[in-house]
Amino acid sequence: MNIDELSTVAVVGAGSMGRQIALNTALHGFQVRLWDASSEQMAAARRWIEDYVAGRLEKQRWTQQQADQARGNLAFASSLQDACGAADLAIEAVVEDVETKRKVFGDLDELCPARAILATNSSTIVSSRLADVTQRPAQVANMHYFNPAMVMEVVEVVQGPHTSPETAATLVEFCTRTGKRPIWMKREIDGFIANRLLGAVIREAGRLVDEGYATFEEVDLAAEKALGHPMGPFRLLDMTGIDVSYLVSQDRFNRTGREEDRPARCIEERVKAGHLGRKTGRGFYSYESRGR
Repeated sequence: MNIDELSTVAVVGAGSMGRQIALNTALHGFQVRLWDASSEQMAAARRWIEDYVAGRLEKQRWTQQQADQARGNLAFASSLQDACGAADLAIEAVVEDVETKRKVFGDLDELCPARAILATNSSTIVSSRLADVTQRPAQVANMHYFNPAMVMEVVEVVQGPHTSPETAATLVEFCTRTGKRPIWMKREIDGFIANRLLGAVIREAGRLVDEGYATFEEVDLAAEKALGHPMGPFRLLDMTGIDVSYLVSQDRFNRTGREEDRPARCIEERVKAGHLGRKTGRGFYSYESRGR
């Protein structure tokens, strides 16, 4: 499939990333159908999208025409089949768990038209761990957006050994047409580019805290004021979801058995306590008094 044949996009997973990917795609002229297995998540996505669009209009960041186009192009599907039945591209944005994603990709392969490209927004799970559950491995790839997806420009398009160059090229052009700056990785590696760099920072940050060298506030202060990072690693974990980092690290540790890949204690403790960052009102920092 080439980019001029791509007009309808299914986004599976209406959480923080899925709803943003869906809205950004609709804003740029594609027909989008968003679906999530959770009715609560779907309701939250509706509210977020309406609030976001209203905020863009109020701040005069969007014109009325842009708002009307985004709303008009975005529909909330009643089922996965409803979302995928006419899709030229399906973007999976569910929880960062390989078995969950494999189940979703099997369903997508069954429900999407044969022409459709299946892309995972996974930040770390390479598509070769998903492609074998489909009958179209050449049409499977990673297309990793960064959070917040409405704002961040870069998208990593990762071509696995099974992915055809045509599929990767179409995804690269799709990113460009939806206002993003794609990086085309022609070889697959866990974590891709940005998250491999970030993972090294988070692992060392966790070690410094776990072993008592510094507090997490001091680590963030060093990153922000000494290194010039816009956000320290622990503030960033709070924003993106501490559970996401935990699942990624745990999956890597399960596969490698290397002690350096084990999730940091300070991260694991917060996950077990249900303190996952901004989305729960508390993580390394507290957000409860300011709302979520």
